[in-house]
Amino acid sequence: MAARRKRSPESGQALIEYVMIYSAIILPLTFMIVFTAQMMWVWNTVVEWTRNGARYAATHCAQSGGGNVVEFMRNNVPLTFDFEQFRSGPAEVQVEYFSRDPASGELVTYTCGSDCSTECVPDAVRVRVTNYEFRAFQSYLGLPPIPVPEFATTVPIESAGCDPETGSCLP
Repeated sequence: MAARRKRSPESGQALIEYVMIYSAIILPLTFMIVFTAQMMWVWNTVVEWTRNGARYAATHCAQSGGGNVVEFMRNNVPLTFDFEQFRSGPAEVQVEYFSRDPASGELVTYTCGSDCSTECVPDAVRVRVTNYEFRAFQSYLGLPPIPVPEFATTVPIESAGCDPETGSCLP
């Protein structure tokens, strides 16, 4: 007959210690890494989306309020966890045009009597995305959304989509 091993009272101690360490350290650390990775992915995606909007604004007509740029950006929202915030939610897209002051060389707010003309072309454009809150992961845990600082990109105008020879402009 095989000899039976005698169980000591400490035989389940290792399992209990592993469960305690797993639930107190390993599991929360895993969730933290996943949460941070999601947030960084969305952050980088929104930064690139803002840059694409600024590139579009620099190569298309300068309309007051930047309606054409806002429409382009809302129609080309990248697929992220919170893309509905950018398409129709609280996140706002703001477009500002600037002209260079001849005396100081500083950028000042652009003013012109008409939109989309070869006579009035701004020197720079700034596209900003504001009021975005990261909500993807923590909503499952009942945590509040994380407010994210605004994303802004300023680029020089590249013809504003206008051809001075023909006088035609891209909307």
